[in-house]
Amino acid sequence: MDLTSAVLLLAAGLAAGTVNAVAGGGSLITFPAMIAVGLPPVAANVSNSVAVFPGYAASVAGSRMDLPRGRSLAALVPTTVLGTIGGALLLLATPARAFEVAVPFLVLGATAVLAFQDPLRRLVGHPRDLSPRRRTVTVQAMVALGAVYGGYFGAALGVMLVAGLALVLDATLARVTAIKNLLSAVVGLTTVVVFSLFGPVNWAAVAVVAPATLLGGYVGARLVRRLPPVVLKTLIVVFGTVIGLYLLWRALG
Repeated sequence: MDLTSAVLLLAAGLAAGTVNAVAGGGSLITFPAMIAVGLPPVAANVSNSVAVFPGYAASVAGSRMDLPRGRSLAALVPTTVLGTIGGALLLLATPARAFEVAVPFLVLGATAVLAFQDPLRRLVGHPRDLSPRRRTVTVQAMVALGAVYGGYFGAALGVMLVAGLALVLDATLARVTAIKNLLSAVVGLTTVVVFSLFGPVNWAAVAVVAPATLLGGYVGARLVRRLPPVVLKTLIVVFGTVIGLYLLWRALG
């Protein structure tokens, strides 16, 4: 790897870590960067999934004060791990074209759910009005879908998790974002294990990107705590829309 490639990956990792903590979708920065330095698409996707994990972990550290206490959060971890394993194995075992076409619509749909959260809540019912059993099942289902997506591709995972969780949790957006950071870190750790064992990881690229995402993730998580909810929501919706349209152009191009 030459100096120019290393500098490009370093800058991409720093930006991606910050974006992942604030809105999600940082992989849409590091993935193209890895393609640009010459990695094949599958190797770039796998290496990117491994490299962004430190940024997710740093985001958890930066937003830990907003995490809820109790067993309800711990109960989401097994679902996240199993869903991620399923998505990662799907990536390694099947052609990517069909899912590549579906991904933009998933991202745009998730962004629309967040943008129109209040009307949707009036339609499906506010989380506080649901029975505890139904609320638990709904949250687990949202997390499972997000984890499968994260194991398969991962870009815009944060947007999808925030959109889904904000719809089914009676919590502030800052708290939802903190939960998103934790679940994203679990997804990241799981993909590190699976892809390290079975995937074509380019460890040189990982060694450059991973430390940069660590710093960017912590800075981004601290920034989230200072943003008003309406500003944070607007940032996530705008970024999610841009990502979705980019993925759609890329899939159909």
